[in-house]
Amino acid sequence: MGERGIPGKSYWDFCTVLLALGTGLLAGCAAMDEEEASWQADSRFYIKPPHCVDIPFALRLCNNVGYHKMSLPNLLDHETMEEVQQQASSWVPLLNKNCHPNTQLFLCSLYAPICLDRPIYPCRSLCTAVRDACTPVMEFFGFPWPDMLKCDKFPLDNDLCIVFPNPNATLSTSSQASEVCPPCDNEMNTDIILDHLCASEFALKMKIKEVKKENGDRKIIPQKKKKPLKLGPLKKKDLKKLTLYIKNGAECPCHQLDNLNSNFLIMGRKVNKQNLLTVIHRWDKKSKEVKKAVKKMKTHVCPTFQGVFK
Repeated sequence: MGERGIPGKSYWDFCTVLLALGTGLLAGCAAMDEEEASWQADSRFYIKPPHCVDIPFALRLCNNVGYHKMSLPNLLDHETMEEVQQQASSWVPLLNKNCHPNTQLFLCSLYAPICLDRPIYPCRSLCTAVRDACTPVMEFFGFPWPDMLKCDKFPLDNDLCIVFPNPNATLSTSSQASEVCPPCDNEMNTDIILDHLCASEFALKMKIKEVKKENGDRKIIPQKKKKPLKLGPLKKKDLKKLTLYIKNGAECPCHQLDNLNSNFLIMGRKVNKQNLLTVIHRWDKKSKEVKKAVKKMKTHVCPTFQGVFK
């Protein structure tokens, strides 16, 4: 395949950004000539002429990504910042799981692409590495890898695209992230708790009666008394016979369940008639983060991101 290039000033601007990031993100950067870049993920240029805007702090997925301005429309055809923020919010809980060192790089290259005259997509190898590392984590929560991010849509590495800077980091980081059951591996932080609240369908304060292993899952049987913080698809009558599952979680550690003599903050989603546990925290009365999160839950408005994982 022939060489690919970004003409004129944009080429140098782009390489300058990459050098500033301290990574070799652009495959074939040194080999580019004055020939116009021809590859597009779906054989088209931007729907509307792109314009450069600041990445807002509210776009939490791309906080500290390494650059400060992005193109709109982005590479997923989101034309307004409001739409970008709503759709990108659904990925923040996954980013917190650290399932791959380059999850943010991959997602932000699409949701908040660097300002250029022509779109530069992530390489297929970057997509594949992130997908393979993060899909098992997503499956714990009942989410599939979405069709809109199918890796065969993206260019091969010998084309003009963004590669991951440190492929050797993949194994060590992903193996560390996989040791603890993902629903049990969460920082006690108000913003992260609220992110998980938005990604979950229901939230409860409750005590746990019993924990069993069943068909590769971990089955959690609550005590009778439960306080709903968010009901979602559940009805109050459903709470009486509620059973929760950690999908594929029979063998992975969950330290919160080592001692059941406390209240728990539980979040979950209903998937294929099972109530899957997405988050579990000990309800520590002395924790300022829990108190702040519960207080904010009453007024917190979650973004709408239907369709992202379909």
